[in-house]
Amino acid sequence: MTRQPHEQFAKQYLEELLAPLGQVETSREVSPEVRQIDVWFVPAPQPATDPQVLGLQGQMAATASLFEPFRNSPKPEEVLDCQSKLNEVRRDLRRRSRREERPFSETDWPRLWVLSPSCSARLLNEFGAKLDESGNWPAGVYFLPEFQKTALVAINKLPLASRDALAARSGQG
Repeated sequence: MTRQPHEQFAKQYLEELLAPLGQVETSREVSPEVRQIDVWFVPAPQPATDPQVLGLQGQMAATASLFEPFRNSPKPEEVLDCQSKLNEVRRDLRRRSRREERPFSETDWPRLWVLSPSCSARLLNEFGAKLDESGNWPAGVYFLPEFQKTALVAINKLPLASRDALAARSGQG
């Protein structure tokens, strides 16, 4: 059942418009399968260890994050699947904040870190991934457009010290 009159109108309009072209189904339920996030991280307000000790990984752990390490370079559909998990987490956090009657802003959105031995030029290009121009992140960390809250980390492109530490911690060393 649609709560908004304009949404109901739009559904009916599109149904009538598209019916001559093929099968139309409105209000189709999507039942997500149970999937697991490899690593879900929420930083402690007062961490026991200074995050800087972990270098790049400590920098990544500054905010709530999903870490998805890959043994081989991910395929586009695998990155999209990871983004789907991120969106489910974001929806869950938004629902929880509503129940608890507290605000949930864009700054509260978690970030997805896709850790890969390498990323092809095609993968980076097709996702619109770019190096950080502010200089806060080393080469090898490619950010997707801001609202996607996703970064592709090509371990082979990281500076040597960051590469060795991150590969060892993510099980790729």
